[in-house]
Amino acid sequence: MAGSNPAMTLESKRAVRTPTAPALRPLGPEAAAPLSVSFPAGAPSGAKGEGNPTAVQMVERPRGPLSLARLTPTPIGTAAHRACGPDIVAAIPLPAEAPTAPSSPRVAIRAARVYTRPSKGNMVRLGEGGARPHARGPDEAKVVTMTTAWNPESWRLKPIEQVPDYPDAANLSAVEARLSTYPPLVFAGEARKLKRQLADVAAGNGFLLQGGDCAESFAEHHADNIRDFFRVFLQMAVVLTFAASQPVVKVGRIAGQFAKPRSSGVEKKGEVTLPSYRGDIINGIEFTQEARVPDPARLEMAYRQSAATLNLLRAFAQGGYANLDNVHRWTLGFVQGSPQSHRYRALADRISETLDFMRAIGIDPETNPELRSTDFYTSHEALLLGYEQALTRVDSTSGDWYATSGHMLWIGDRTRQPDNAHVEYCRGVKNPIGLKIGPSMDADGLIRLIDLLNPEDEPGRLTLISRFGADKVEGHLPALIRAVQREGRTVLWSCDPMHGNTISTPNGFKTRPFDRILREVEGFFAVHRAEGTHAGGIHIEMTGKDVTECTGGAQAISAENLSDRYHTHCDPRLNADQALELAFLLAGKLKEERGARGAKVSVAAE
Repeated sequence: MAGSNPAMTLESKRAVRTPTAPALRPLGPEAAAPLSVSFPAGAPSGAKGEGNPTAVQMVERPRGPLSLARLTPTPIGTAAHRACGPDIVAAIPLPAEAPTAPSSPRVAIRAARVYTRPSKGNMVRLGEGGARPHARGPDEAKVVTMTTAWNPESWRLKPIEQVPDYPDAANLSAVEARLSTYPPLVFAGEARKLKRQLADVAAGNGFLLQGGDCAESFAEHHADNIRDFFRVFLQMAVVLTFAASQPVVKVGRIAGQFAKPRSSGVEKKGEVTLPSYRGDIINGIEFTQEARVPDPARLEMAYRQSAATLNLLRAFAQGGYANLDNVHRWTLGFVQGSPQSHRYRALADRISETLDFMRAIGIDPETNPELRSTDFYTSHEALLLGYEQALTRVDSTSGDWYATSGHMLWIGDRTRQPDNAHVEYCRGVKNPIGLKIGPSMDADGLIRLIDLLNPEDEPGRLTLISRFGADKVEGHLPALIRAVQREGRTVLWSCDPMHGNTISTPNGFKTRPFDRILREVEGFFAVHRAEGTHAGGIHIEMTGKDVTECTGGAQAISAENLSDRYHTHCDPRLNADQALELAFLLAGKLKEERGARGAKVSVAAE
């Protein structure tokens, strides 16, 4: 390592030549923040005199990318550096004027490049104006992203999208403070159990069924509505389980799905312009100035409704309602006589016959709890971060932070900016996390988000929920799957066939044609089959009510029929019959996948 600007040798299975570090150039503020490192007291400035780089000791975790484990600033080329061994994998040139601890303990790295062990894929070249991705050459290594310490309110230091403008900040703070003293809605052990089940799905041993209301409302909070949703959900799960001969993980969009992102901050009717409706947890749906003012009291109303909903769902799931002996009783009255009802009845008959046989050999629901109860989890978009922070708790058994507002949270397509608040909050809680990905997502951006949200590559931690639209899924999804496979990352792939297929009808209704929904699902399965990966889940907006919001399906709902029972507070939902029809389509795809997997096993065994 000779010269005034030495480079460092990277350890790997093959020799890699590290280029000489270029001259120092200040980074833009957006790039400097994620590359900030704290040095211990008494650390050298790293560039005294000759301006030599400073080595930072990095330790590789058992799974996933390299992570900053401990800092040992050591001038490169010295005996101390050579004694550190192969764990030193990053060379960071620091400017001569870099301050020393403890007067300024945080030093913003202003290096032009940061080197780590070689890896496939792209790196990021850092310079003025921020980070610019470019193809990694044979002499270059992959960039490591160093993040600052996380805490439940570190998101407040980040830019944020889709945030309501509360006129009374003091009142909002008081409500959030009260919420922080309330009992958790869900428990860390439940979230860990869900994560283990999602890990099995990611490995190809199951399927994720995630669905529920577009946006829960205070006005429609009735036991009958919750029961009817749960009945349809159980029916869908039974259809999928029977087809796949594998577990179906059941996750509802319920007991917390109140807030909604909006494409515009305002809504206009005639000559009147008002703030957009953002969900009952924030403001009212009535088109009046008073209703559209964000009201902090709604946060506590949402908490109480979520608690009551969870209480009923737990009773349904564990108290006998989910008993397979009730498989015939789950059919809703208005679905009777439909094509899906006949198909479901035939399947239920086969299940009943199987249960009769099992009883004959001594296996029945009374002695086997798996037959009379089910695991059911809740989820929602982590959009209103003040509410999420107030319900973030330290788990007493592990010391980890968990969001206790729901078992699983997801980040929406409009709030997934890597340096923004929503990613910052979600990266720190240990719950399973979903990430919506649409046509604007590219491979490099996806890998960066995966690195932030699941740096240890923990199975079951991250679900990627694709939402492209029927005409775009086969054009966009393959490149993302290949990038994830190339990087060796563990994710669960799920399909949201709703949000990319929304249209407006001539009579002014927002709807989703059922044939487009089916085509996106078919495209999703086709892409995964071609790529050799597991199509692991479905994410839908649905209700147990007899609504007319999505056109098509066996009921042949037309645009003219939409006004009959268009009840949604936000986006159109599948009704029970359409949801069951979708479940049977999925069942066929899962059977095909199971057959293809069996054929591969047979060939491998020959």
